[in-house]
Amino acid sequence: MNPYVPIVVMIGVALALAVAGLIVSAILSPGRYNAAKLDRYESGIQPTPGADGGGRIPVKYYLVAMTFIVFDVEVVFLYPWAVAHEALGWFGLIAAMTFLALITIPFIYEWRRGGLDWD
Repeated sequence: MNPYVPIVVMIGVALALAVAGLIVSAILSPGRYNAAKLDRYESGIQPTPGADGGGRIPVKYYLVAMTFIVFDVEVVFLYPWAVAHEALGWFGLIAAMTFLALITIPFIYEWRRGGLDWD
């Protein structure tokens, strides 16, 4: 038997379940819509007015979000090193320290530029 057959079967089952879920929800869902259902917020609470200038979100919000993503990815990359650090020896230590240094430099740059201040 081909070793890829179970993977193909699993993909087929996943696709069948996804399509079946869409079909069942289309059949069982009510077809009546009202003003509250078509509104942007289904909770019924009216949204508060936006900030001056069209309600734009400051760029600092995105900088902090990207910093969080970068450090989240950094932690994910450090897990395998933490598990197998003894087997990797000096090469693993030097590689991990190089990786940490390369991640620390942009963090210090953003910190010095004031990207983490919420003025």
